[in-house]
Amino acid sequence: MSTALLTDHYELTMVQAARASGTAERRSVFELFPRRLPEGRRYGVVAGVGRALRAIEEFRFEDADIDFLLTRKIVDDDLAQWLSNYKFSGSIWGYAEGEIYFPGSPLVVVESSFQEAVLLETLLLSIYNHDSAIASAASRMSAMADGRPLIEMGARRTQEYSAVAAARAAYVAGFTSTSNLEAGRRWDIPTSGTAAHSFTLLHDSEEEAFAAQLKTLGESTTLLVDTYDVEEAVRTGVRLTEGRLGAVRLDSGDLAIAAREVRDLLDDLGAEQTRIIVTSDLDEWQIAALRGAPVDGFGVGTSVVTGSGHPTCGFVYKLVSRADSADGELLPVAKKSKNKNTVGGRKYALRRRDERGVAEAEIVGIEAHPTSDGNDRPLHVLLVDNGAVVGQEPTSVGRERHLAARSELPRAALRISKGEAAIPTIMLDDDGQSADNPYVRAPMPAV
Repeated sequence: MSTALLTDHYELTMVQAARASGTAERRSVFELFPRRLPEGRRYGVVAGVGRALRAIEEFRFEDADIDFLLTRKIVDDDLAQWLSNYKFSGSIWGYAEGEIYFPGSPLVVVESSFQEAVLLETLLLSIYNHDSAIASAASRMSAMADGRPLIEMGARRTQEYSAVAAARAAYVAGFTSTSNLEAGRRWDIPTSGTAAHSFTLLHDSEEEAFAAQLKTLGESTTLLVDTYDVEEAVRTGVRLTEGRLGAVRLDSGDLAIAAREVRDLLDDLGAEQTRIIVTSDLDEWQIAALRGAPVDGFGVGTSVVTGSGHPTCGFVYKLVSRADSADGELLPVAKKSKNKNTVGGRKYALRRRDERGVAEAEIVGIEAHPTSDGNDRPLHVLLVDNGAVVGQEPTSVGRERHLAARSELPRAALRISKGEAAIPTIMLDDDGQSADNPYVRAPMPAV
C-alpha cells in the first residue's frame, strides 16, 4: 500500500511553487529533532525508525493518487508527472531504533533535493512523534518493573493501526510481549493472552470455567481470579492443578494488598511456584509503588498506548542547510521567529561518557563532527544511502540497543519524579567552540 498521501496538502503546494521558481532541485538538508522533552521527563526514547524506513520504501504516487490530486486541483500537470515517477534518491542518517534522546538531538538528517525531502516531512513526523512518545512512556514503566515482565495490552484503547505501532514501540522500550496479534505477525513480537471475565461468566461456575481453560491451555496458564471471590478462586485453581498452576491474575482492588494476601495463600496451599500477574489501568507510578509487593509481572494498557500523559514528543522537521543549486555548497539557514528559533547547519551527534561509561552530555556538532575524547559514542547511523534503505534491522535489535543505552544514563535519569533532562545538550560550532543552544529549557512551542 502506498504511503504517499499520508501527508499534508501544503507539502505538495510548496513543491509546485518551488518548481515554478526554479528552486525545487536545490540541494537541501532537513532535520527532525525535539526542541525539548515533554514536561518533567528526564530522557526520551527514539522509536519508529523501522516503520519509517518501510514507509519510505512504500512512498510512491500510484495512478489513483495522481488522479485524486488532479481532480481536486491540488497539483498541476507538471507536478503530477514528476510525482508519478517519485522515488526518494537522497540519503538519511539518524539515531538508531531504541536510542535515547535529549533536547536538540538531531534524530533524523535528510539530505536530497528540496522537493524530494520536503515530501517526507509529515510522514516522518507522524511516525516518530507517535512511536517515540509510546516508547518513552514504556521505558519508564520497564525501568520501574525492575526486570519483571510487562505485557502491552492497550489495543482496545487506541485506533486499531496505532495499536500495532504502539505494541512495537513498547517492545523496543523493554516490554516483553503484546496482546496484539497483528503486531506479533508484522514485527515478530512475542504475543500472550489467556481469558477475560466474560469467559468465567459464560460458564455455570468458576470451577467449570477454570477446568475448561486448563484443559485447553494447560497448567502453565494464567487464571483470572477476581470475577467473584479471590480467595475461593485461588483455592479452586490450586486444587484443579494440584499446586502446579502457572499464574493467577488480579485486575481490581488494592493490588499491593491483594497480591500479598494471594501470595500468602498460594504459599500456604503449597503453590510456591505460582506467579502473580497484576493489571488494572497501571502506569509507571503504580508499577513503582508495587515494586515491594510479591508481583511477578504486569499488564499495561491505556497508559502505555497514550504515552502516559504525553501522546506526542513535539518533534519538528526543519530545513537547516541548502545550496543554490543541485550540487552546490551547503549554506546554513535558520528560523529566527519568536520562541521557535532553529539552529542552522547540518548536525552530527555523539554521547559523551566518562571513564566508567556513564553518559555525561549530548554533544552536537554544527557543520562538523565533534571531536571524541575516546569514551564517546557516535549516535548517527546511515539509514538510507542514495535512495537505498540500508538501516532495517529486527525489532529485537532495537530493544537490546535501548536497554544498553538506558543503562548508560546516570542513576537520576530513572527517577519518575519530574525533573530536567538527565544530561545537558552541548552544541559546538565548526571550530569546536560552544554555540548558543535555544533548546535548553525552552518552552514547548506550537509546531
